Amino acid sequence: MEVGCMKFKLPSLLLITLLFFEAFSLPSLIDPACSLNFTTFPYQPIGGCTNVKEKLKDWNGFPKTSCCQNALLVFAHALAVQALNDSSGNIFIGQDQWNACSGPFTPQPNVSAHTCGFDDFYQGGGKCSTFKLSNVDPNVIGQCSLFGSSPFNEACGNCTSAISKALASSLNDLKVDESDHTEKAICLVGLIVSVIAGKMNDTFGTNDFDSCLPGLAVPAPVNYIKINNNVAEALLAVILVMIGLSAVITLIKYVTKNKKKEKKPFSNKGISASCSGLYRFSKVEIENAINYSSVKKCLGRGSAGQVYQGMLPSGQLVAIKHIFKSNTSDSFTREIEGLSRVRHPNLVCLFGCCIEDGEQYLVYEYCSNGNLAQNLLRKDTVLTWDLRVKILRDCAFALKYLHNHIDGCIVHRDIKLANILLTHNMDPKLSDFGLAKMLGMEESKVFTDVRGTIGYMDPEYMSNAKLTCASDIYSFGIVTLQLLSGQRVIELDLDARDQLTRKAKDVNMGKRPLTDFQDPRMQGNVITVDFESILQIAVLCVANSSTGRPTIDLVYDELEKAWKNTQFEMVVLFAESKDGEELISDDTLEITRTDSSVILFGSFPFSYAFVQIVKSVVKCGIKDHDIRKAIM
Repeated sequence: MEVGCMKFKLPSLLLITLLFFEAFSLPSLIDPACSLNFTTFPYQPIGGCTNVKEKLKDWNGFPKTSCCQNALLVFAHALAVQALNDSSGNIFIGQDQWNACSGPFTPQPNVSAHTCGFDDFYQGGGKCSTFKLSNVDPNVIGQCSLFGSSPFNEACGNCTSAISKALASSLNDLKVDESDHTEKAICLVGLIVSVIAGKMNDTFGTNDFDSCLPGLAVPAPVNYIKINNNVAEALLAVILVMIGLSAVITLIKYVTKNKKKEKKPFSNKGISASCSGLYRFSKVEIENAINYSSVKKCLGRGSAGQVYQGMLPSGQLVAIKHIFKSNTSDSFTREIEGLSRVRHPNLVCLFGCCIEDGEQYLVYEYCSNGNLAQNLLRKDTVLTWDLRVKILRDCAFALKYLHNHIDGCIVHRDIKLANILLTHNMDPKLSDFGLAKMLGMEESKVFTDVRGTIGYMDPEYMSNAKLTCASDIYSFGIVTLQLLSGQRVIELDLDARDQLTRKAKDVNMGKRPLTDFQDPRMQGNVITVDFESILQIAVLCVANSSTGRPTIDLVYDELEKAWKNTQFEMVVLFAESKDGEELISDDTLEITRTDSSVILFGSFPFSYAFVQIVKSVVKCGIKDHDIRKAIM
């Protein structure tokens, strides 16, 4: 199919959006016959699958186990991409195509469209299955586009409320019975897919929207069925019998209470309260997870404990931290409280905890690519410039969330390369909240325990024990300087830190050439203007006085600009490269080609569809320098 020239008489922003949309939409690898793209938003299993008996009415639509929460989100994103590509804007695909996409996910074979109850999510599966993107009230998308401009809780509340109202309206218009849970689920999925499609170009807004969706989930009984009057009467009789038995049960508990006290596992009220919202693993479950193979795999060791790789019964890999007995429970409690109150795509997810027989364990999501310290100096591969910028931008995004938390500024206190974990997609996750402090609405607070990692610690905090949000800014500045220079600060060496910051300030002031501070392993493959702007903001971050440091909001804004510019420049470089020119001039490539081959430029994958669009732009008379001008 040839892309007509008239389509490119559009605003440059739309052209850019189209280029990038095609650049990152790679064919699905699940089934050749499946038309959905699962690579843009890949499936990731969740720790909730350990409790397979618990059911939710996810998105308040239909009952299923919590194993399927991520699967539903993955299908929604894939359907959104499909709907945007469909000329009619159909949200759902045909039954044959849907069946081809219903196979199990590789990381978790027991999760699929069939096992999760998604069999009817196709055109013809219900009254709402004919939904098109144009059928959805724009006000719903508008209400779900306030993330970033409003506090998360407020934005999420407005969004879920708008979706619920739109659902009720759709059910009423189509005369769907509220008790028809399948039809209700199809309608709700259609609404959410349309919102995701409307926010496809807003990466951060989409992430916040995804994080907000669990707010539509409510607990459901294990055996979720329609209860008629006869069943209700029977249940009432059972309840009366249970009340009669309760006295007997209470008596038994009272008699055995003293015996159980002797065997009661180590715990305390603070920790128990903190764990209340998490899955409570038993010690047997923890040991089985750690010993899933013949050899224990240790991922690392810190001052608080040792971290092992584990595997849950669902097949999901996790990281399990065993807290040292010599360590106080303060760090353990703080870690749980810190991570249980926050949810963000760039913060490591805490799945659950275990407190039994004097042992303490924390179970986290597993980040397969280790930490940033390990990756920065790897000999077999080099972190590309665009990837370094993205890592910095994403980490700043996480810090922005922490520092602007609704309850007050959450200070991490230990930001360093080793505490930035990388997923299989090289997405960064800020970890280790063992030292985190909530400052409430105060600007600063004096602590008797000055904690952190020497080499990254705010010198002002080290001297007067006055902790502020700016303490994290200093540590983040040290991380940024290391990513720019490729020079890792030895954690206990203040001289190495000071030498790095002095060198950065000299380069920033023009006393030394910019190349003196560039990681030589990148061989000059950087976007100079972005390198300069990031270096400038990093130098401000490492100011000796906290009053001279920028806020995280300013840091994030500058890194976001650099990241966008780097992406645009990568497209330009590709179009101007030899490979790009050869592909553009190759008339044998068709936009309908759907194999999985891609062109890699830096860490960016370009599909053949993207190449075809670039070809069409060139054929319409837009030259390379015009592409650059349009993008910039």
